Amino acid sequence: MLVVVMALLSLGGFWLGTRAAGHAAVQVVTADHAGLPWVEVRKGDTLWKIADALSQQGDTGALVAEIKRLNGLPDSLIYPNTRLYVPKDTTALR
Repeated sequence: MLVVVMALLSLGGFWLGTRAAGHAAVQVVTADHAGLPWVEVRKGDTLWKIADALSQQGDTGALVAEIKRLNGLPDSLIYPNTRLYVPKDTTALR
């Protein structure tokens, strides 16, 4: 019984550690975004969906790359209720 309890506590600690590590990996953007439009990420959003909604039949992949660059994102992982800055030439804001 003691072994089971210790195993569960260890697994719980490991799980909490991975959750904290995921949040610690978020990069803080220090670039000046004055005047840039932005969108707030909603639950279920992806960078591709956001870029597709903003591009007017342009190169969605290039817009994804530009949004990542503007926001200092190392990958495509985004979180709800965060602000993503987008290029000024995106005219079809959601």
